Amino acid sequence: MIEQVDRDVKRTHPDIHFFCGDSSFAKSNQDSLRNILIIFAKLNAGIRYVQGMNEILAPLFFVFRNDPDYKNANFAEADSFFCFVELLSGLRDNFCQKLDNSAVGIRGTLSKLSQLLKKYDGELQHHLEITTEVNPQFYAFRWITLLLTQEFNFADIIHIWDTLLSDPDGPQETLLRICCAMLILVRKRLLAGDFSSNLKLLQSYPPTNIGHLLYVANKLQ
Repeated sequence: MIEQVDRDVKRTHPDIHFFCGDSSFAKSNQDSLRNILIIFAKLNAGIRYVQGMNEILAPLFFVFRNDPDYKNANFAEADSFFCFVELLSGLRDNFCQKLDNSAVGIRGTLSKLSQLLKKYDGELQHHLEITTEVNPQFYAFRWITLLLTQEFNFADIIHIWDTLLSDPDGPQETLLRICCAMLILVRKRLLAGDFSSNLKLLQSYPPTNIGHLLYVANKLQ
């Protein structure tokens, strides 16, 4: 497990010097990510460490470590650990293999996304899932479990997370609305596409105006 954490931490945002490189600062940040993930795994034996958790931790640690007040920044590791535990407490069912096929597991969450799309754009949902047989698990599994951290650049992730984490009921419902909005924003391309082109589009989502995406998602409430 520790070897897996080490591999993933080293692969975290290799394009950003904060996380990657030979500087003592980057190595110190990697050490903090590693400490948090290993301690979390030890305290949560039912889940332990699941590949990709490093991607969820990274935005939290980045924000805390870049606090303009150095006194706060010095406690970035502890503060990030606390918030990481809090965040995953509402998402842990998506990481628990025993619950994968249950209503509260990842398949149940994917089903909610499908129902949400059907409610707001039945034509698109039918074309995607019936006509071209592109099911949510083919693209939205990563969207949901990693909170969209793999779909956008880091600055856009921070912007999206501002909205996700500001929901007093937790991020899950807001996340599903954003995922649904992502589909609606590329509906013309999806309706014109077949299985392979639609899968390629959704597994490598195109650059988009994040403000507009969040506006559309908000309208789905």
